[in-house]
Amino acid sequence: MGLTHESSGLALVKDEYIIEKEIDNTVIALAGNPNTGKSTLFNYLTGLKQHTGNWPGKTVANAKGTFNYEDESFLLVDLPGTYSIFANSQEEEIARNFICFGEPEITVVVVDSTSLERNLNLVLQIMEITDNVVVSLNLIDEAKRKGIKIDIGKLENELGVPIVPTVARDGIGVEKILNTIYNISNSNYKIDPHKVKYSPKIENTITKIENILSIYMNKSHNLRWIALRLIDGDKNIKNELGNFLIENGFTSEPLEEIENIIKENENIGDEIVTTIYENAEQIADEVVSIEDNRKIDWDKKLDDILTNKITGYPIMLILLGLIFWITIVGANYPSELLAKILFGFENKLSYLFLKLNPPDWLYGILILGVYRTLAWVISVMLPPMAIFFPLFTLLEDLGYLPRVAFNLDNSFRKAGTHGKQALTMSMGFGCNAAGIMACRIIDSPRERLIAIITNNFVPCNGRFPIIIAMSTIFIGGLVNEKYSSIIAAISVVFVVLIGIFVTLTVSRFLSKTFLKGVPSSFTLELPPYRKPQIGKILIRSLIDRTLFVLSRAIMVAIPAGAITWIFANITINGASILNISANFLDPFAKLLGLDGYILMAFILGLPANEIVLPILTMSYMSKGAMLEFESIETLKNLLSNNGWTFITGLNFMLFSLLHFPCGTTLLTIKKETGGRKWSIFTFFLTTIVAILVTFIVNIIGRLVYYLI
Repeated sequence: MGLTHESSGLALVKDEYIIEKEIDNTVIALAGNPNTGKSTLFNYLTGLKQHTGNWPGKTVANAKGTFNYEDESFLLVDLPGTYSIFANSQEEEIARNFICFGEPEITVVVVDSTSLERNLNLVLQIMEITDNVVVSLNLIDEAKRKGIKIDIGKLENELGVPIVPTVARDGIGVEKILNTIYNISNSNYKIDPHKVKYSPKIENTITKIENILSIYMNKSHNLRWIALRLIDGDKNIKNELGNFLIENGFTSEPLEEIENIIKENENIGDEIVTTIYENAEQIADEVVSIEDNRKIDWDKKLDDILTNKITGYPIMLILLGLIFWITIVGANYPSELLAKILFGFENKLSYLFLKLNPPDWLYGILILGVYRTLAWVISVMLPPMAIFFPLFTLLEDLGYLPRVAFNLDNSFRKAGTHGKQALTMSMGFGCNAAGIMACRIIDSPRERLIAIITNNFVPCNGRFPIIIAMSTIFIGGLVNEKYSSIIAAISVVFVVLIGIFVTLTVSRFLSKTFLKGVPSSFTLELPPYRKPQIGKILIRSLIDRTLFVLSRAIMVAIPAGAITWIFANITINGASILNISANFLDPFAKLLGLDGYILMAFILGLPANEIVLPILTMSYMSKGAMLEFESIETLKNLLSNNGWTFITGLNFMLFSLLHFPCGTTLLTIKKETGGRKWSIFTFFLTTIVAILVTFIVNIIGRLVYYLI
């Protein structure tokens, strides 16, 4: 397997990144820095719902979709956002490998008009690989708002490739992008890219290496680019070249000759990078002018407040508290209304079902088990998610979430991990599996693994309803009803902070024991603040997040409801399987301030966190039938009647926050780490942490109770 025309893509690009296409499809690669609107352009062209947002590192694998223009079919591949194709991290390697070896006919590079110099570095690097480059000068409206003027004609002359000003999220300039792509694919547009001019020393070195490569390699490859990568010390290219020589019966002499040439020119790799940066700076200086510096100042002033050590944290806590308070207050009435409708419909459903004369066990499974579980899941989960996700997405769209990561960056570095873990942790608030996949943006395998293992300690969308419900009942219920929602919201924020604290503590523990190492340094990009698009926020948060999570919960709740009812109604010596199991776990559970039914609910809820509370309520009913939920007060009465105290409610929240990941997350860990080892390790580590924390809280709670 070597660097031949037929096999190099298979050798250097993982199977998941090899694009299968129809014969008539023209393949277009979509590249760009993180947070330039690349995935937004992808969605606009293909109609696919690739998740986008004002967030660095959102895309961590390629997505593909098709579109038609002028009766021609195109296959568009959305590559991970990357600042460079000098492959250091996974996303850089993925983007680099596809552009080089996936053989796209055209590469569209989406750049941020407000940061042209930084974005031009990637453009110049891609132009070293391929001639057919189109630059989408995106966010041109942001540039105008900030008083930044770009001479499009001069930029096009400097680069020698077509430049198209765009505002992707509004569709401005997209038609011209399509027309340009079509003309290039049909040879109606001549491109004459002006590639980087290096010093005579660098050019001579490149020529010498090219001459050696041309003897052994197919000329269909970009030998100049391969020479540049060898000079830069790319180990993957070097290894593939070595394998190619051996497999084709050659000695390693050519590779040794190339290494000697590179050794004769010390620091030449650094000179190449410096030259590219200098070229980007020179071009930007010539084509960019600032009309009014005052228009840029407000972004900086806002950042001075939001990322300040004194004001940043309080603002972060206030915003989180406000979101949770709105969620708690806003979800109460819709939850009650939904419950009345759904549980009220049960009577009609039961009447129709019983007319069929079904056996009692079938009625119990389908109506008392499955239907009531579904009614509970929908009425309890839908309203808070429908409020929480749009508010959370609003912060994301505004550009605030990267500021949260910026504030937490120093804490993660002190814990011996990578600052980017703050980004992946924040993504875990939506879904831990998504947060784990986002860990690909971390270069170091050690630090990536720490981020993967600890991502579960931040509450995902499946656990927020549990935390919110318990906070409302057991903490908000301690004070006057007038202030209960505020206290409940503060307590949810406190639980989130506990999750962050445990994440940092366990990360530090891992970096000092199982995964020793020194934290890497990195620069976190703070994207510009942008006017949120309310319509798109509502659609994205309600369809892509709320309904997606709810549908997953429903799919898992159906078998879970049936199994729980069966366990509660099959008896051995007069005792149900559920009671026997709960009684067996009860002595251990009491040490944690819980009971056996709670632990059984977490065990049966392994497929998805969303079903833990429904399973628990079913378990408490004498026949395993779901309680007819009418209000949060009904749930409070059920829990109180089963011996719950303040400590039980608190430890239920903490165990939910810290316990083992759901099945989907465990499978994602297995996929991302390449084996079961770290999935099993994460399962037991998080379980041990949950047991230790709840045990300590229970002991402290009992001591306080006896002292009082």
